[in-house]
Amino acid sequence: MKTQKGLSQDTAEPSAKSFYSATEKRTKLNCCTSDRMKTREVKIINQGLEDEMEVWGYQPCLWKMILVGVGAVCSGGLLLLLLYWLPEWGVKVTCTCTSLRDAHTLLLRTTDEFRQWFRAKVHVISAPGKKPLDSLDLQSTAQLPNGDGDHGISAVHQEHHGKCAHRQPVQIHYFTHHSTKYYWNDVMQNFELHKGLEDLKVSCASIHSSHSSGLSKTLQDYRRLFFGENEIAVRVPSIFKLLIKEVLNPFYIFQLFSVVLWSAEDYYYYATAIVFMSVISIATSLYTIKKQYVMLHDMVATHSVVRVSVCRGNKDIEQAMSTDLVPGDVIIIPANGMIMPCDAVLICGTCIINESMLTGESVPVTKTSLPSSGEEAALSYNIEEHKRHTLFCGTRVIQTRFYAGELVKAVVVRTGFSTEKGQLVRSILYPKPTDFKLYRDAYLFLLCLVGVAGIGFLYTIVLSIMNKVPAKTIITESLDIITITVPPALPAAMTAGIVYAQRRLKRVGIFCISPQRINMCGQLNLVCFDKTGTLTEDGLDLWGVQTAEDGSFSPPEADAAKGSLVNSAFVACMATCHSLTKIEGELSGDPLDLKMFNATGWILEEPTEEETALHNPIMPTVVRPPKHSVPEASLKNPLTQNMELSEFSSFEIGIVRQFPFSSTLQRMSVVVRRLGEKHMNAFLKGAPEVVASLCKQHTVPQSFPETLESYTRQGFRVIALAHRQLEAKLSWHKVQSLSRDLIETNMEFLGLIIMQNKIKEETAGVLRELRQANIRTLMVTGDNMLTAISVARECGMVRAHETVIIADAAPPKDFHLASITWHYTETPAPTTRDNQTVEINLQDAVYDKEKVPQQEQRYHFAVTGRAFAVITEHFPQLVQKLVLRATVFARMAPDQKTQLVEVLQSIDYTVGMCGDGANDCGALKRAHSGISLSELEASVASPFTSSTPNISCVPNLIREGRAALVTSFCVFKFMALYSIIQYLSVTLLYSILSNLGDFQFLFIDIAIILIIAFTMSLNPAWKELVWQRPPSSLISGPLLFSVLTQILTSLVFQVLAFLLVQQQSWYETWTPQSDACNVSRSSLSYSLNVTSPHDHKNIRNYENTTLFYVSSFQYLAVAIIFSKGKPFRQPSYKNWPFMLSCIGLYTFLLLIMLYPVPAIDSFLEIVCVPPDWRVTLAIIVIVNAAVSFMLEILILDIILRTLVFRCNQGLNRPTEPPSADTLQEANDHWGSSFLSWLFCRRSKPPRVRYMHLALELQDDADWPPRPSTVTYASDPQSRTSAPL
Repeated sequence: MKTQKGLSQDTAEPSAKSFYSATEKRTKLNCCTSDRMKTREVKIINQGLEDEMEVWGYQPCLWKMILVGVGAVCSGGLLLLLLYWLPEWGVKVTCTCTSLRDAHTLLLRTTDEFRQWFRAKVHVISAPGKKPLDSLDLQSTAQLPNGDGDHGISAVHQEHHGKCAHRQPVQIHYFTHHSTKYYWNDVMQNFELHKGLEDLKVSCASIHSSHSSGLSKTLQDYRRLFFGENEIAVRVPSIFKLLIKEVLNPFYIFQLFSVVLWSAEDYYYYATAIVFMSVISIATSLYTIKKQYVMLHDMVATHSVVRVSVCRGNKDIEQAMSTDLVPGDVIIIPANGMIMPCDAVLICGTCIINESMLTGESVPVTKTSLPSSGEEAALSYNIEEHKRHTLFCGTRVIQTRFYAGELVKAVVVRTGFSTEKGQLVRSILYPKPTDFKLYRDAYLFLLCLVGVAGIGFLYTIVLSIMNKVPAKTIITESLDIITITVPPALPAAMTAGIVYAQRRLKRVGIFCISPQRINMCGQLNLVCFDKTGTLTEDGLDLWGVQTAEDGSFSPPEADAAKGSLVNSAFVACMATCHSLTKIEGELSGDPLDLKMFNATGWILEEPTEEETALHNPIMPTVVRPPKHSVPEASLKNPLTQNMELSEFSSFEIGIVRQFPFSSTLQRMSVVVRRLGEKHMNAFLKGAPEVVASLCKQHTVPQSFPETLESYTRQGFRVIALAHRQLEAKLSWHKVQSLSRDLIETNMEFLGLIIMQNKIKEETAGVLRELRQANIRTLMVTGDNMLTAISVARECGMVRAHETVIIADAAPPKDFHLASITWHYTETPAPTTRDNQTVEINLQDAVYDKEKVPQQEQRYHFAVTGRAFAVITEHFPQLVQKLVLRATVFARMAPDQKTQLVEVLQSIDYTVGMCGDGANDCGALKRAHSGISLSELEASVASPFTSSTPNISCVPNLIREGRAALVTSFCVFKFMALYSIIQYLSVTLLYSILSNLGDFQFLFIDIAIILIIAFTMSLNPAWKELVWQRPPSSLISGPLLFSVLTQILTSLVFQVLAFLLVQQQSWYETWTPQSDACNVSRSSLSYSLNVTSPHDHKNIRNYENTTLFYVSSFQYLAVAIIFSKGKPFRQPSYKNWPFMLSCIGLYTFLLLIMLYPVPAIDSFLEIVCVPPDWRVTLAIIVIVNAAVSFMLEILILDIILRTLVFRCNQGLNRPTEPPSADTLQEANDHWGSSFLSWLFCRRSKPPRVRYMHLALELQDDADWPPRPSTVTYASDPQSRTSAPL
């Protein structure tokens, strides 16, 4: 749990020149009010981004620093510790506000819900220019906006043979935060982040024309001043530095305080035990943190520093280290590949890339050069929009493709931590804190304990002064109350349950890199699933093909390699329109492409490097059918009659150019040429709707919509193919510069490929288990909408009788407002009931809601990525309503998956995300609990990784999460009761100037508390998921009732025993000569006088002995009562270490209470009491346990929790109809109503927003929208009832 915390410490102190320069040594002693208001003005950096922060400027203040120094000395260093824990106060009490430009120290605060504070020191560098991407020879004289003329820049620059003349340097302020540098911008009057070449907002064509020749050495050195070395430096801190950070944790400081206090009281034994535990805890934490740093360092450092070939001008090429690269450099990608040391955009050639490090997808990806002409070339380069042309840092270039000896070149876009890999490493190094109510409530609860300790502290001081106790004793005993009330062993005990859960998860193949998130898994009430590879099998099987001829479909064919199709344009498209490549003799690429290509039976051949250099131009890849597959009858095929006869001289087809698959365009295309032909052909494949829109309408069969819908309804994945013959005048070189928009138009529709994606065997059962456990499930996929709905129905996410409403949104266009059209899908099959077939007309349920029972008003929304974007932008008021009942999200881009998770979290869902790692990384990181089914490097971004490649890991994780969460509550309640019980005992004994003895404390703290606390966490998870969820808050009715009733019970019985013992006839002030046991006076006095010196602390007395016995049994009673099993954990009797500990301790305590052993009595400093009082104590202990048990089990669990505290019931509970109105149910209903009225809970609104929203929508007669209606963005009611 401490690993992430350790990694998230921010150093923010780069090694650079001292900030204090001659021009900056100004002191501002007197400022007018207006100036002060101006200097305190808050600025925003990274505005609109995930890491947006507010920033304030400060300057050191001498008199404040002197005061803090004096305070630190007077407080013994405690003031410095407090300022270390609270960085905002550390700055405010030592500095004064100033403008950002004059600041020496900055105070940063994140704008998210966590509002974290950071401190950063401002540094300065000298540079010949102000902007990293400026061209030095174009700099002009300028004066800063604040009028400081001494900072003006002389712009006299000459460049000769790549060398720059000397000029007056400019002082530039910057600071470093989370491994990112921010530089001062005089125009903005704020700090800004320089990402890389993108900052110039250059067009794609401009990159080719202005940035393709490379940088001079001088310009490279200048840019390096700003961007630094191109490395992702994960510094592994020294053990000493990690140790200092760890021991300065508030809990360890409190433990140190406790140990010092106990040592002053000669209580060495428990002090030694706490020191021993702390040392083990610190050593384990240091080992874990160090190991994670080393693993991350090794992962990042692998091949991060390599030698690269850099272009200097058009012709000069020199070898350099990758650490020297800056944005704007042009590098050569070697033919045998490399690990990319930076983010770079390809400007010449083609690369085959393995991007598994970033995306989790091990399938090689083809990257093509950035377009240099056409509409696309005029667009500004954007690393997200031009992913298919960008080589990302850390990805492996497997091989390159080039033409006629041309070099494969790329322009460096980003370096260091600004790269995609750098951002991933930063997210691991500096994760956001986990916002979990349990931890916040734990601190509040501890504050309450501190308040109780404060009362005891004052009580002890007043009582001691009244009894004229020595000052030293007053100090130690009053401080001792604090260490009793706030248990130092609490962090170790709380961590134990999570560690045990982590081990159990590891045994079932689930690995965790963020243990604190295990508790959060116990609160999951919604899980998003990716479809392909997660709910369904990873691969697709070819079900069949359906060609189109003369504007109509032919019957479907099962075999694409049959003789009649082998020479058709349809099969040629299947054989060429892909991104497959041969790696070490094996075909590699997208699984769908592999299935499609293998179905043709064709052969793919790639030329060698020598062949590529000798021939101009030669095709980089050639496909051909096997020789025996070319039938003579193919000449009669009507699809080939319009082709030239020369094509039959050879069936080999060369792929001239590829336009890779784009998820935004939903298609890919290739330009090919049959060997021996003069003209070229274009082949296109993609989403059927997209392909049909790019084809000539007369070539698309009229039955296309119905045919497509029939396939997608059955869950098939459908891909459409198209073809176009290009003009003969197009040369090879012209094709290389054409934009895909010019190629992908006026196509001829060829037909459909029907792929079958089978659902995994475990999917339906797991989803049914989650639904029964009151956990909502969603599908988030990049696949077709109707296919996704079909799979959702097949796996049970949408049940047979439930309606699916497709929200089809259109953006504003041609003076038309943005709109949403609501389409109701038909029920796929009739439902059979009582041997009669009944057609269910679900649309009636919308029109006449009052006639339909509430349970049957079940509907689901289905939304595409395009519609989701439109609704988010133009219908923000509908977003939360929609996601409340949306189950299928289709055609979703990776960033939209992340956005969806954020929307769900905004309405108080605790969200889990399960994906196979491909394009799910953002959502996996953002969810409360991300579960990756991929064991690739990308899983380092996901808190959990499953070695089982199916979703059966999800219920396992939730069960263990629930068990760990309940265990955390049990341990926390037990440790709180332990503190209060001991606090009550000590407070009562203080009233007679007594206390518990050292060995009594030792026995209680180690033999009872530590053993019980660590063994009660061993209960395994319950074998099945139940529909209830464990509580998420300590500040809740049941938990507060439980703790308070047990505290009152303990108080009553301790006070009862304390007063009763004083009323006994044999009671007297105990002395070594006392003979309450009727033992021989002489022998007893002799032994005690010999072995025991005079008791200065007044430990040995009847009150002490009585309270020791009663409190010891109270610890065991509350441990057993709080250690609950079903429905979230296995029963305690299956936890044999815990049971053995309890039985052993009960036996031991009963033995020494009923049959005293002098040696044990002497060791524990307890006195002998009469047998009748021992029996009375046994009765008190038994009655105490019985009352505690009845309050917890009978009243809390059976009556109050069942009938009153129903926090998690209602809207998310499965809506199966009730079995029968039994007498028991009627009584429960009556009891619930009465107790709810008694506890004033009748009109209490739901605590979570999604339940509140659902209640509102139940009363909304216009929701869900009626079939075939349209909602417009401008309508305040957001609805029009006019059907389409």
